[in-house]
Amino acid sequence: MPIATELFRFPLISFLYERGWRQNFRWGGFPGPEKEFEMAKDYLKPVLGGNIVDASCGSGLFSRLFAKSGLFSLVIALDYSENMLRECYNFIQQEENFPKENLILVRADISRLPFISSSIDAVHAGAALHCWPSPSLAVAEISRVLRPGGVFVATTFIFDGPFGFLPFVRDLRENMMVTSGSRIFLSERELEDLCKASGLVGFTCIRNGPFVMISATKLN
Repeated sequence: MPIATELFRFPLISFLYERGWRQNFRWGGFPGPEKEFEMAKDYLKPVLGGNIVDASCGSGLFSRLFAKSGLFSLVIALDYSENMLRECYNFIQQEENFPKENLILVRADISRLPFISSSIDAVHAGAALHCWPSPSLAVAEISRVLRPGGVFVATTFIFDGPFGFLPFVRDLRENMMVTSGSRIFLSERELEDLCKASGLVGFTCIRNGPFVMISATKLN
């Protein structure tokens, strides 16, 4: 796995993620977990009551919010990092009256999801797309497991400023992908094409500087 993926498997990074790391995302326009959760709920209205996979869940920040909301019959907290899942488990154990029966933890590669086709109502991926080794493979796999009418919601960073079209910026993007595995998205269109190529339609997005929340639906 690339550096960006392996980094989150270190116990120290997993420990720090919810204790300072994630808060630094505000510089990139991320409004904060509570606000992002409310924004995501608007996109997820068509599939409320079903099951949801919180992909690349990290320490389970959103997984726990989904579970406590009672809006879904089952929440699957999924991550490649065993240490992130361990942090998620520890946070759950520390909370009183947490609805543990509504949440399960799964370790898996986002590009090889352990679910049968058309079995998932929704997939949420918070601040994760740019860390996936192959976003195209991952989104294709997400589309495979989504039921017809299922919803994909994700947040990431985007760079489409006045210099985004210059060759050296695109070269920087490619170099980052090779050396660290992290990806720089250069346009909303690039994200829309990523969804369309996997059979996800009705693409919409919300922007706040580099922050973008996208949504798309599996074709019926």
